Amino acid sequence: MANKIIVAIDGFSSCGKSTIAKQLAVRLGYNYIDSGAMYRAITLYFLRNGVNYNDHDQVVAALADIHISFVFNEQAKASDIYLNDEDVSLPIRDMLVADKVSQVAAIKEVRTFAVAQQQRLGNKKGIVMDGRDIGSVVFPDAELKIFMIADPAVRVMRRFKEMYATNPHITIDEVRHNLELRDYIDSTREESPLKQAEDAILLDNSSMSREEQLEKVIGWVKERSMANAQI
Repeated sequence: MANKIIVAIDGFSSCGKSTIAKQLAVRLGYNYIDSGAMYRAITLYFLRNGVNYNDHDQVVAALADIHISFVFNEQAKASDIYLNDEDVSLPIRDMLVADKVSQVAAIKEVRTFAVAQQQRLGNKKGIVMDGRDIGSVVFPDAELKIFMIADPAVRVMRRFKEMYATNPHITIDEVRHNLELRDYIDSTREESPLKQAEDAILLDNSSMSREEQLEKVIGWVKERSMANAQI
């Protein structure tokens, strides 16, 4: 697909945003940027270094010491995220990080820091990025915006299966509470709250297979790419 575009995918936690974004990037030969992983990496740094994220000066000082990059992993056919030259792809998925990431991501200075990096990565088009404010804030002019939703019970089971693989002691109630808390914080925060952009396409994948949703989104990409080529 010669005429590359920006695909912005937003939605609540455990709606499958990262899954479809990764599949789409591979299928299209686009770069995949996991914005959520960026906020998780920042949260991990704060936790490791005892940063009080309610203290403005501490937050600003910490951000000055954070460098985040994505390195393509040939074996996994996906990008690993590096925090100050350390591969933190696994540590950022810890439950402790999951419990704090929404609070950290709600901080104005943190969002300004992350959004600037995300916009820089999108300068050359040909990217798929998922998050909570990609279509509304990071790339308001993205050619294709998708807002994903799924039934809450489906989301809880998806996240439980994902976390159980690395933490067999996790309970469904813990996962449900975590998702409900993150939904509330993400939707009500002052800085870039989670919301569907007016021109975003709604995708409810509660009962869709990964293959079905991928083919549907591929069709949307083709339509937008052709339309963009005619401008």
